[in-house]
Amino acid sequence: MAEPKVNELMEKIVSLSKRRGLIFQSSEIYGGINGFWDYGPLGAELKRNVKELWWQSMTRDREDVVGLDATIITHPKVWEASGHTSTFSDPMVDCKDCRGRFRADQLEGTPCPKKPSKMVTECSAEKTAPRAFNLMFKTYVGPVETEDNVAYLRPETAQAIFVQFKNVSEVSRQKIPFGICQIGKAFRNEINPRNYTFRSREFEQMELEFFIKPDEVAHAKEGAPGEDVSTDSPEPNWGWKQWHQYWVEQRLSWYKSIGLPADALELHWQSDDELAHYARATVDIMYKFPFGVQELEGVAARSNYDLTQHQEHSGKSMEYFDEESKARYIPHVIEPSAGVDRMVLALICNAYHEAMIPNAKGVPEKRVVMRFDPKVAPIKVGVFPLLKNKPELVDKAKCVYDMLKVHVASFYDETGAIGKRYARQDEIGTPYCVTIDFDTLGEKAELLDTVTLRERDSTEQSRVPIKELLSILKAGLGLP
Repeated sequence: MAEPKVNELMEKIVSLSKRRGLIFQSSEIYGGINGFWDYGPLGAELKRNVKELWWQSMTRDREDVVGLDATIITHPKVWEASGHTSTFSDPMVDCKDCRGRFRADQLEGTPCPKKPSKMVTECSAEKTAPRAFNLMFKTYVGPVETEDNVAYLRPETAQAIFVQFKNVSEVSRQKIPFGICQIGKAFRNEINPRNYTFRSREFEQMELEFFIKPDEVAHAKEGAPGEDVSTDSPEPNWGWKQWHQYWVEQRLSWYKSIGLPADALELHWQSDDELAHYARATVDIMYKFPFGVQELEGVAARSNYDLTQHQEHSGKSMEYFDEESKARYIPHVIEPSAGVDRMVLALICNAYHEAMIPNAKGVPEKRVVMRFDPKVAPIKVGVFPLLKNKPELVDKAKCVYDMLKVHVASFYDETGAIGKRYARQDEIGTPYCVTIDFDTLGEKAELLDTVTLRERDSTEQSRVPIKELLSILKAGLGLP
C-alpha cells in the first residue's frame, strides 16, 4: 500500500492514540493546556514497558550501574551550581501583529496562530528583538512567597545524581568506572511546544551518569590517551573516547532491541558550535519521525564539569580515591540521556501500519495494525470465547484468561464478531489472540482442550493445547 503523506500520517496517529487510549490532551474538557499530555490505559502500559526495559538493561543486567530516585524539587543552589539559573534559556521573539511568542531559532516550520496554514517565517509583521527566556518553572517552598523561598521544578534529572554521587558511591561499594541511573519527571517551560508529545513542558527522562577515570589516570599504565581500542568488552582503564563510543553503541543496540529499526535511526555528531561548553563530544541518536528527523537521546562526554561545580558551590569534596592507582581525582562522566515520551512517540509512529486484511467473508479490508515489538506491546494477548451467549464457552475462556493474566498482560473480550475483536486487538498492537470454540470443549474429540492461536502480523492461526499455551506465548513474546 502507498504510505500516507506526512501530515496525514501524523493526524491518523494522533487520532488513533486518542481513540484507543494511548494519549489524551491534558485537561481536555477545559480546552486543554498546551505542552501537557496524559497517557491513557494503553499508553500507561506502553510507557511502563519502555521504562522497565530500560531499567532492566541498565541495572539488573549490569553489575556496574545502580539506581536512584531523587526529588523533583531540590535546593535552589543546585541550579546555581549547574548554571541553569543563569544560562538555561531560549531566545524568544514576539509578533507585534498576532501577539504570538516563538523561539527565535525555531521560526522555520512554526505555524502562525492567526493563519495556521502559513508559517511564521512567511509573516511580514514586525517581530521584537530576541531576548533570553529562562525555561525553568519557578515555585515556592513554604507558605510565604518570598525570594528566600524560591525553588524550581527540575529541568533535568541529572543534577540530583551528581549531588548524590558521594553517598551512592559509598553505600553501593562500587568502584570507578560505574554508573548511577534515574528515571523521573522533568519540566521545561517551552516557549512553543509542538509536534504532538515530542516537545512538551512536562516530560520524563531516563538518564545515566557513568563515572570514569580521567585520561591521565586511566592511561597511566597503557599507552596514550585516545588510543584506538575495541569497545566490544569494557575495560576499567579506558579513556573517555572509548567509553563514549561504547555507550553510543550500547544505546543503539538497545533501541533496536525494542523494535526501532536501524534504518530509522541516525547519529548526529555535534559540531564545535553545537557542543555545550563543558562537553568534549556529544552524539545525538536521531529517529525519522513523520515530521522530520529529531533527537531521541544524547550521549555526552561531560568531562568533570558538574562534580567540580558542585564541589565549588557546596564546599564539599567530590574527589574519589582510586585504590588501584592510589590517586585522588574528580571523576569524568559519560551521560546517555533519553526522553521517555519521545521514545514512546517513536514506537507509536514506527508501529503504525495500514494493511489489507481479509474479513470474515474473505474480502480484503484496509485495517490499521500497530506492529509493536512484543516486548513493548501494551497488551500481549487477547482471549475470546467464540460466542458470548454460550456459557460453556465463556466459562472456559475466562479460565484461560485467568491462567494467562498472572503471567502476561492479557485482555478478555466477548463483544462483537470474532473478526471485529481481532481487528480491535490489531489496532492496539496485541501480538497474539486466543479463541475458545466448540472444538476446545471436545466437539472434535482430538481437539479437546486446544485453542486457536492467532499471530498479529501474519494473521496465521494454529491449534495449540491449553497446557502448552503459556510456554508458546512466552517464547513468542521473548519472555523467560
